[in-house]
Amino acid sequence: MFLLTSVVIQRDAQFDVTYDDTVTSDNQTIYSYNHTVSRNKTEGVRVSVELMSESAQSPVLFVVRQKQAVLSFQVPLILRGLYQRKYQYTQLGRTLCQPPTKAVAETQFFFVDVSTLSSAGIQYQLRVSRVDSFTLQTDKKFSFNATPSQPQFFKYVFPDGVDTVIVKVNSQKNFPCSVMSIQDIQCPVYDLDNNVAFIGMYQTMTTTAAITVQRKDFPSNSFYVVVVVKTEDEACGGPLRFYPLLPDELLDAGNRSKTLDVIVSPAINSEVYVMGMLFCLGIFLSFYLLTFLVACVENKRYDAAPVSPYEYGSFAVTDSLASADGNYGYIERSLESVGRSRHESLSSVEEDDYDTLADIDSDKNIVRTKKFLCVSDLARKDKRILKSNFKELKHLKWQTKTLQVKICSKCECRDVFSSFNNILSNLGYVLLGLLFLLIILQRDILHNRALERNENTAMECGIPKHFGLYYAMGTALMMEGLLSACYHVCPNYTNFQFDTSFMYMIAGLCMLKLYQKRHPDINASAYSAYACLAAVIFFSVLGVVFGKGNTAFWIVFSVIHILATLLLSTQLYYMGRWRLNSGILRRMLYVIYTDCIRQCSGPMYIDRMVLLVMGNIVNWSLAAYGLIKRPNDFASYLLAIAICNLLLYFAFYIIMKLRSGERIQCLALVCILFTAVVWGFALFFFFQGLSTWQKTPAESREHNRECILLSFFDDHDIWHFLSSIAMFGSFLVLLTMDDDLDTVQRDKIYVF
Repeated sequence: MFLLTSVVIQRDAQFDVTYDDTVTSDNQTIYSYNHTVSRNKTEGVRVSVELMSESAQSPVLFVVRQKQAVLSFQVPLILRGLYQRKYQYTQLGRTLCQPPTKAVAETQFFFVDVSTLSSAGIQYQLRVSRVDSFTLQTDKKFSFNATPSQPQFFKYVFPDGVDTVIVKVNSQKNFPCSVMSIQDIQCPVYDLDNNVAFIGMYQTMTTTAAITVQRKDFPSNSFYVVVVVKTEDEACGGPLRFYPLLPDELLDAGNRSKTLDVIVSPAINSEVYVMGMLFCLGIFLSFYLLTFLVACVENKRYDAAPVSPYEYGSFAVTDSLASADGNYGYIERSLESVGRSRHESLSSVEEDDYDTLADIDSDKNIVRTKKFLCVSDLARKDKRILKSNFKELKHLKWQTKTLQVKICSKCECRDVFSSFNNILSNLGYVLLGLLFLLIILQRDILHNRALERNENTAMECGIPKHFGLYYAMGTALMMEGLLSACYHVCPNYTNFQFDTSFMYMIAGLCMLKLYQKRHPDINASAYSAYACLAAVIFFSVLGVVFGKGNTAFWIVFSVIHILATLLLSTQLYYMGRWRLNSGILRRMLYVIYTDCIRQCSGPMYIDRMVLLVMGNIVNWSLAAYGLIKRPNDFASYLLAIAICNLLLYFAFYIIMKLRSGERIQCLALVCILFTAVVWGFALFFFFQGLSTWQKTPAESREHNRECILLSFFDDHDIWHFLSSIAMFGSFLVLLTMDDDLDTVQRDKIYVF
């Protein structure tokens, strides 16, 4: 049995002196240091080591023994990256953890042990120095350098009267990628790339990082600010390096030194939070007051000047619908000329999407294929059936959120308080959605009272009143605010679907409502509408999970998109009077032969054809764009499809309304202009791009800017404010745009 003996050399060492020495397996050197530790002043101590021998057979082990802590590291230091890539560093710098002292002043000793198992001598340099600027001062910027093997950390002590601070770290260059961490005052300090995320809060960064720190989270009223330069840049969106051919090959990391600035500033106090909340409430509660005042003015105006139930403003009533030139207007017919009264209508038969009696079906074919239709032709179903049908949609749509996939993902240092402004600013969606529900409830009550009094204007005039979709729209706006707030707790790629899910619903419900206005009998049922919305949510989930760079998914989705557009176009053009069965191809060929080959005849319904052709051009273009570009943001791409179709249909509705000789009342016109202006400003702030989950968190923070409103709300919060107001205004436009028809007989209101 052999005993390994070595000579232990102990020497008293001094601060700020460089020791150039050699170590072998036969000798071990211990450097003894002492320094005075004061309770009122924290002084950092930094150990710097450089290996001078180029080809050492074994690493040199350095062990720093303190009163209450031990720090050990080897030189050369090996740090690992992805795919087990190995990077070697021969220069190291480590700051020692400072154990607390109870005495006013105390002299403490610490020792640096140097040893190796190499039989050959290994030359090294050792230097221990004091860090005078170890304690950060409030609102004072401090600059320093860091590398993967030479991390830095500093101490901050909360001053009296400050309970919350913001720690900001900035750099002039994006790479190398870095990490800023907030850790409690304890030993050891986790200050290497492979352990910095173990405790505390952290953020990856390229040019900027900021973390809000509260005094209550640190019992010692102080904390460490740790800055580590990462070995590789993938975490910050940098380029991926090659896969190592030899697993044990040591790679040259290159120059990964980075200059950074750190500054600790007091965070906003509770008064700013209160002012922000009061401002938010005041903005949206003012809409409640404004709505109340407008309602009072409208009631006084109607009470002072009642309108004849059969008078339509100052417009002359013509028989232009029956004329050969095809101009739009109103038919000169009395109320009795509508075939049968509402109480004697065939609509008393309980029916789903299509009637079951042969005579009713024949009547539908005759009515719906007329070249010019009036609302009375498509308002023949019993009100009880339609009311129950569209109220079902309000209840069924709540189930759609169960289709959203629940994907958990880690979020870097994102607590509720750090994004409280983004959460609070979503309050507008909830409050304005509730206000819209109250407006609809008031209109619903007034309409029901008019029906109970058997008023002709309520029974035979104007667009048929169905409020189920309006209730669904108001509820969807409220849910959009709630889910957007949930998204902003931790914004990332996987949970962005929660922010957009009810945007799809709002766009779909608005299109359904626009179509229902002039087509109450043939509008989609609650079940089919729910199925379509559920399909949209389902594809949104698939796009989030499988859409990134998946060619097969984009091919399937584009084909489904185009086929759905064609089927919907056919449904709208023929007013539902067609069948999807085995004879569909034969009928298509027959129509092409008779209308295009045998004789060249134009479409019977020109206006509908123009709308559908434009709609197909837009949707086919969007499908081609998605197939070619395959955007990573599938949720926004799907939302763009919904918004483009909604805007196209809305523009068509307004144009056709004006072409038909109808007018837009003052209140509706004000809502349209106001909404258009607010949407313009909202989109301006939306495209400021303060953050993006399409990139890494570090890259996203490059776009962060200071709060611009009350030192509390940023550009994205203003987008929340303005977009909620704009959506509310859009709902009011849908609600009021046909108020001019409330005293017009339904057989004089054109269908388009």
